[in-house]
Amino acid sequence: MLFGIQQGSTFKNLRQESSERLQEIGFDGYALGGLAVGEGHEAMCEVLDYAPAMLPADKPRYLMGVGKPIDLVEAVYRGVDMFDCVLPTRSGRHGQAWTWDGAINIKNARYAEDDTPLDPGSDCPASRDYSKAYLRHLFKAEEILGQVLLSWHNIAFFQALTAAMREAIAEGRFEAFRRDFATRQCKAG
Repeated sequence: MLFGIQQGSTFKNLRQESSERLQEIGFDGYALGGLAVGEGHEAMCEVLDYAPAMLPADKPRYLMGVGKPIDLVEAVYRGVDMFDCVLPTRSGRHGQAWTWDGAINIKNARYAEDDTPLDPGSDCPASRDYSKAYLRHLFKAEEILGQVLLSWHNIAFFQALTAAMREAIAEGRFEAFRRDFATRQCKAG
């Protein structure tokens, strides 16, 4: 499939012009480009309040390079269908684990004695079978296994998040899911 990429930064008129010209050509799907490049979460959401609606509703809409969990939830709420991002594995390699209650930096001293797993309810062994203290130890000892386990955990978390969003949409409770997820993510921050 060939996707056209809507551009225009945070300028509505430029995004509109880009959308119109792309639709004149015609594509299998449409991407929203030029976001998550420093404009911040609020500005990105402001663009997403109008930009997806400029593209055909009967074609897939793909948000390029956006990957923070709260950004994904907000983008889905605004009509985005697809994403890609290096964030789960990149952050895992640097000691950041994404959780239902926000991101944690496993290298922080507060996890030195924490015998709890990242997510005891997860199907992912990396999420449920290793303590935060052990994961922290792996990073402090510069053992590659720490990077592997956190990357694995993050991928599992993002898959679970996507499944939870699909379920909430199918059950007609996405608005409540969105609100609850944002509350939990902000508390952790």
